[in-house]
Order: sequence, then structure tokens, then C-alpha cells
Amino acid sequence: MDPVDDRHDPEGRGDERQMLAQWLDVQRQTVFIKVAGLSEDQATRRLVGSPLTTCSGIVRHLRYVERWWFRQVLEGEALAPPEPADQPHAPFRVPPGVQLADLLADYRAEYRHSEQIFANWDLDAVARNPSRPVSCRWVMVHMIEETARHNGHLDILRELLDGTTGY
Repeated sequence: MDPVDDRHDPEGRGDERQMLAQWLDVQRQTVFIKVAGLSEDQATRRLVGSPLTTCSGIVRHLRYVERWWFRQVLEGEALAPPEPADQPHAPFRVPPGVQLADLLADYRAEYRHSEQIFANWDLDAVARNPSRPVSCRWVMVHMIEETARHNGHLDILRELLDGTTGY
């Protein structure tokens, strides 16, 4: 059964702020479409050499990058490192027993928080984290790129898992 696709193309003539928000929203919604209908086994199955490339791991990572770029970089909030902190690429590693549905709910909650943060920032404002002096615009463009890149990974993994392609 094909997942319901509620995505809408961004307005063709909106202002820059609207376009950035709408394009990022399309990418975020695509994550849900790419993993719709996967079993837990499929979502956690490693299909390529890297231990970081499971569908569940990518969703967990995307939640982490939302948190990192909007809360820690833009807002300057001090965040604890992801668990387990002593492992490289910890945001991709899904703890045993964590379900894809929970990861998706966490991701949705985090990006909704990111949307609230973005609503209060001027595109030219510089992030509060002094180690990353980037503009809000830079963060938005980066998040579109990051999410789209990982959607490409999800697309390949999905095709390897069950032959589903597109969307």
C-alpha cells in the first residue's frame, strides 16, 4: 500500500523566508513517506557496510541535527551529547528496543520546536553559539541539504529492502 503523500510544492513566488521553510517542510515530510510501512526488522536492518545506514538510524540522526542546529547553534542552548556519548556517530545508533514510530514522533516533535525557533529569527541574524557563527539563513539552507541528502539514503535503503522506489 502506498503511503499518503500530503506534501505540497512550495509557492513559486513566495518570499525567501517562506520558500526556505516550505522546502524544508517538504524534505521533513518526505522522511515519513520513505519509511512508511516498514517493519521494525526492515527499519533496523543494515544493508550496506556502514553501521550507520539503517532507516531507523537515519531518522534518529535527523532528529539530532534538528536539535543541534536550531537549539544549540542558533539559540546557544547547552545540550548533552547523544547517547552513548563515547561512541562515534552516536546520533545514528538506535538503542535496543526503540521503535521506528517513537523515533518518528521524536523527530516530528523536534522539528516542530525548530519551526518555533525559526519563527523568531531574522534570516541574517548570527547564531548564538560562538563556535558556529553562521546566519539563520545558512542553518535553513544546510538543513534542507542535510535532510534531502538523507532522504536519498532512505530512498536507496527502501529500494534494497522491498523494491519500493520514488516519491
